[in-house]
Amino acid sequence: MIPKSFDVLGNIAILKFPEETRKSEKLKSAKQILKVHKSITTVLEKSDKIKGRLRTFKTTYLAGIKTKIASYVENGCRFRFDVEKTYFSPRLSNERNQLAKKIKKNEKVLVLFAGVAPFAIVIAKLAKPEIVYSVEINKNASKCAEENVKLNKLQNIRVIQGDSKKVIPKLVKQGIKFDRIVMPRAQLKETFLTFALKVIKKNGIINYYGFGKQESEILDEIERDVKKAGKKIKIINIKKAGNIAPYKYRWRVDFKVLN
Repeated sequence: MIPKSFDVLGNIAILKFPEETRKSEKLKSAKQILKVHKSITTVLEKSDKIKGRLRTFKTTYLAGIKTKIASYVENGCRFRFDVEKTYFSPRLSNERNQLAKKIKKNEKVLVLFAGVAPFAIVIAKLAKPEIVYSVEINKNASKCAEENVKLNKLQNIRVIQGDSKKVIPKLVKQGIKFDRIVMPRAQLKETFLTFALKVIKKNGIINYYGFGKQESEILDEIERDVKKAGKKIKIINIKKAGNIAPYKYRWRVDFKVLN
């Protein structure tokens, strides 16, 4: 029996089964997926939860070509990455497209928690801003990001591997500030807003992602850290950007930094 929902990352399908599922049933499902979905050539089972700050997980091979390298296309952009060593969410495809439409050609954009650079690349290719900085702590993801920039033949992206807490002070020393900062965060206790606010221009926009049951939770955490930084903001928009668990959502808050 094929699971009701599963992730498709281009050529790779990643399935998750109930614990009691027999191996024979898993293999049967995997072969059925290969038969029905011709673009899928590899089927893996998600054998572990997403863990740690790098948001990685383990998989088990089930059927098809034996690989963990995904070749994925979205919004006219191409990506290659190892599904185990890097984090990638195809469910944010529409989010990336929506954000790209908001960005102007003369903007300098910073993407934090950038992963293999899906936000950075979609923004750079569709919006054609002046420059996009892509910052990611995961070394494997940053290597993939550099390869993906070349794959899409883009010249307006700078990939930086490192912890945002260490990268941003260097940008401050160089006097680099941004018109927009995109923050597709993992589920972290820390907002990282106190760092982002150091490199946002006056009247710059921050697109901040947070997690919770209600939008008030996200607004509270933003207001708390904005106050700490001595900044004033104006909320432009808040919206649900997908559900991650029953009654728990990913929210995107767009706000302008007034000073």
